Amino acid sequence: MYKSFFEMEHMPFVRDVPIQELYESPAMSDALGRLAYAADRQLFAVVTADAGCGKTTLLRRFSGSLSKDEYLFLYLSDSKLTPRWFYKSMLDQLGIESKFYRGDAKRQLQKEVEIIRGVQKKKVVCILDEAHLLEKETIEEFRFLLNYKFDSMSPMALILAGQTELWDKLRLQRYAAVRQRIDINCVLPHFDRAETEKYILSHLAYAGGRQDIFTDRALDDIYKESTGIPRRINRICEKSLMYASQQGKRLIDEHLVRYIIDHEMLGGDV
Repeated sequence: MYKSFFEMEHMPFVRDVPIQELYESPAMSDALGRLAYAADRQLFAVVTADAGCGKTTLLRRFSGSLSKDEYLFLYLSDSKLTPRWFYKSMLDQLGIESKFYRGDAKRQLQKEVEIIRGVQKKKVVCILDEAHLLEKETIEEFRFLLNYKFDSMSPMALILAGQTELWDKLRLQRYAAVRQRIDINCVLPHFDRAETEKYILSHLAYAGGRQDIFTDRALDDIYKESTGIPRRINRICEKSLMYASQQGKRLIDEHLVRYIIDHEMLGGDV
């Protein structure tokens, strides 16, 4: 196991790295600030990113930053979500049995949100993940949900998060009425070369071992192959560390990384 070989305290490139230890790029920091503003002002926000670019990490950090005394956080991730099941799922999380008809369930939700805001003095934040897979009927329903009290206020902060095609979908004319209600748009780009290096060094620092394991040219090849996508960076680094420990190599150079890319990544390993 490379962890003991490189004298690490933690595994550096796994999925369960504590959120406070994760590298925060300038784009991530900006997105967190935007989402915090959306939560406070109860706005409608959209978050998009290519697969593996840190959307889930952003949502984890954002939800972890919300004060439980001030906010009630709801999270849904269901590609087959219909308007009725949207309201049912929301009410289930609030511990309320949903009525059958969509209109009744929507009124239930709006009433409960009023109680949460007025009695508990909390703001509701709802995230719908994998929103690029949602059907037109469900996306349209968000417009009716947000059209509250003659459009004079928003009942909650609503955040749609999905892959890049979500925004491509929202640009279509059929979604013009929904698009016009979007207050904030966050896009997470790929890392550049410098951010890729900072990301790797940050994770190695968390691991507790040496931070000079990868040579500069190895980092160059990791960046080129991963195109700055964190998930691919993790895979290449993880496989490189494993192979290096098996070969008894304490320094990972471009030749070792190139071997991993050519023999272990299988061309589509994401």
